[in-house]
Amino acid sequence: MPRLAGQIDLAKTEAILDAAAEVLGERGLAAPMEAIARRAGVSKQTVYNHYGCKAELIRALVDRRVAGITASLREPGAQEHPEDALRAYARTVLKVVTSGNYGLMRVTIQSAGEMPDLARAVFEAGPMRSRAQLAAFLEMETRAGRMNVADPLQAAEFFSGMVLGQRQTQALMNLGPDLTDEEVETLAAEAARIFMRAYSV
Repeated sequence: MPRLAGQIDLAKTEAILDAAAEVLGERGLAAPMEAIARRAGVSKQTVYNHYGCKAELIRALVDRRVAGITASLREPGAQEHPEDALRAYARTVLKVVTSGNYGLMRVTIQSAGEMPDLARAVFEAGPMRSRAQLAAFLEMETRAGRMNVADPLQAAEFFSGMVLGQRQTQALMNLGPDLTDEEVETLAAEAARIFMRAYSV
């Protein structure tokens, strides 16, 4: 059946985003769109048809990453079991940092001086947005009476900092960290437990 005009080919979209993550992580924000198109197995015009410009492509790539990180906060039952939701959030963050797929953040920092607008777009669509979604979850839990968080955004920063610690710095410097699945699970569970002890009613 032919596609409707304007309908997005999801498989092609995923291929472009996967290619963008790889190419930008390897070559930096200045990597040409042609290289991304070639890696995705599509034409450069197809990439532009989907995203318009590199900034929009990067924003879509970061949006996908944030959606994955924050998915546990939106799952059915997350509101009734905030510690489980926070543990899942922490687990996902740790897996992103330790997976070796942290190249985009690394090259963004390296390119920030020459490309401040793109760096700002990555920061606003990525870390700022994920913290804001976590803060919104904590605010909702406070309104429901299951938590007592006076400043949700600050608490979101506390939790993220506790989870990432120096592991984020190691990842940005391409020095690891190398954590087993069991270590990730232990760290995520402990961070959620300590956080809930501080903020639960």
